[in-house]
Amino acid sequence: MGMVRMSVELPVPAETAAALARKPDVMAFVLSPVLRLRRLEVPARLEVGARGRARLWWFGVLPTWTHHLVVDRLDPTEIRTSEHGGPVRMWNHRLVFVPLPGGGCRYTDEIEVEDGWRGTPVRLFARLMFGHRHRRWQVLAQLIS
Repeated sequence: MGMVRMSVELPVPAETAAALARKPDVMAFVLSPVLRLRRLEVPARLEVGARGRARLWWFGVLPTWTHHLVVDRLDPTEIRTSEHGGPVRMWNHRLVFVPLPGGGCRYTDEIEVEDGWRGTPVRLFARLMFGHRHRRWQVLAQLIS
């Protein structure tokens, strides 16, 4: 399996950042404007086994596929999901928030995707998207700190 991992430091406590990551509005914020979520269907209370889906739109104008996820693990500072949709057959996503001295945290996105030719464009997309997400997380962290 192919793996992509990227981290960023945030001036927000780990448990606060992890709690924010569970909110659909925050997910929409960190993905925008590259990806927009339409017809987002997630349970009001996120828990292990919860399922969700949303239609993805590139830059809010080009419809793509419906993306599906299942919550596999939900700890105070870690979230794991199994995801798929469209050309992405497997996107096992792990979000980890590690406390740092001074009250901030290190946020890490990690995905496991298919290996080989099918996984290559997915890994490239993940690297680009994680860079974007982390910049958006930094904006959000500045707004709330």
